Amino acid sequence: MVVSTRSPAAHWVRSRVRQPLELMTGLGREFTFYGSVVAGVPLAVVKYWRHIMRQIGDISFGGATLLAGGGAIGVVFAMSAVAATQVGIEGLRGLDLLGMGSLSGLLSAILNTRELAPVIASIALAAKVGTGFTAQLGAMRISEEISALDAMAIPSLPFLASTRLVSCLVCVVPLYVVGLLSSYLASRLVIVTFSGQSAGTYDYYFHLMLTPTDVAYSFVKAVVFATIIALVHCSYGYHAYGGPEGVGRAAGRALRTSILAIGIVDLLLTLTLWGLVPSAPALGLP
Repeated sequence: MVVSTRSPAAHWVRSRVRQPLELMTGLGREFTFYGSVVAGVPLAVVKYWRHIMRQIGDISFGGATLLAGGGAIGVVFAMSAVAATQVGIEGLRGLDLLGMGSLSGLLSAILNTRELAPVIASIALAAKVGTGFTAQLGAMRISEEISALDAMAIPSLPFLASTRLVSCLVCVVPLYVVGLLSSYLASRLVIVTFSGQSAGTYDYYFHLMLTPTDVAYSFVKAVVFATIIALVHCSYGYHAYGGPEGVGRAAGRALRTSILAIGIVDLLLTLTLWGLVPSAPALGLP
């Protein structure tokens, strides 16, 4: 007896077999794209450095004025300050319940440096800069501008994606400095100025726990997150399809993917850099 290929059972089997194959194909396409973009960085730096400089200006300050939040600086500053304010308020409240309110500076130094500042700055970068990358490349794809570049023998990946990766890596360091300082100032402001805690005690425990190693590791996190954001958003924009609606869907999917990747990589980096049981030499903890 021959089973019809149009039967529900045959359709169910085909769908179950097709799903893992499509997943593997998609992953292969993504990682091939990432490798090609990274490999094109030297060509982008040598030949398209003017394009990189324009991208750096757009990322940092945008097309509008700084006061209007045209670039990523204002977004990173505001989001880091708000998140650090919440850490200061809730951290002080929780420590006061244990009679340990004087240790609020210690909590601020650890949380802001190791976790809060890199994650918040990266999410702001993904929402402000990454979605812009996806929209720009997606618009070029549906209007066949990318195909026109390939037809003119201009390598589209180094020109469009590698330049954006380089500009994102160049901008992430000063942007992250702004976000990190914003988080430190916001936590100190809410704990010392508004809550009336001793400034000397706060500064003592803050500087006691703020080590150069932690700051360096924090910058490593920021650079890794910026790389992920640039690669993921450029990939979704470069492979966009379906007209303007498809570009919008690609931007939303890219943002979800990059935020999820940041969460997973953040966990792995924390365990790798600080270990499962973080040390605190300043407090006598190995």
